[in-house]
Amino acid sequence: MEKHLSLILGGARSGKSDFAQQLARQRGGAAVLFVATAEAGDDEMCARIASHRAARPAAWRTLEAPRDLAQGLELEARARVIVVDCVTLWVSNVLMAEGANAAQVVSREIEALLAWYLTHGAGMILVSNEVGMGLVPDNQLGRAYRDLLGAANKRLAEHADEVFLLVAGLPIEIKGRAMGQESLWGSETGFPKR
Repeated sequence: MEKHLSLILGGARSGKSDFAQQLARQRGGAAVLFVATAEAGDDEMCARIASHRAARPAAWRTLEAPRDLAQGLELEARARVIVVDCVTLWVSNVLMAEGANAAQVVSREIEALLAWYLTHGAGMILVSNEVGMGLVPDNQLGRAYRDLLGAANKRLAEHADEVFLLVAGLPIEIKGRAMGQESLWGSETGFPKR
């Protein structure tokens, strides 16, 4: 089976995780590694993490890696598909830990993850929020986060074989070949096919 690097974008509660799990089941069956980037900092986040765990197939393995995903994946060789849920929290974790150096660290960690993907046989599904379509945050940290995540999403999309945008639970293919169907977009020009 051909491996894919897939990026799934969307707003909060748009169905990103459900769609990522659907793709992972189709492509990897039980041989899926779920990489969780969330950290349980409060009761509400603990409840969210528990809810996400309960929604995943019991046969899937979980790697908790709030940072340095490539380093964590070095120990994993058995997965057919890896789901990273989510890039949003991964970037937030780096920003909160690194402050002014966050852009350099996020860039370095993304390059390490992409290098890992290229040298291993597992497909990868990355889930991330699209935060740049709303209001401009009213504080410096919010703006820095929006810009940092936007840059991370852009870099990952450049390398992804396919990119989906989830809107109200509906996946919209915006790049690549999806689920065995030819893309609507030309691979060279980026313009719609006629």
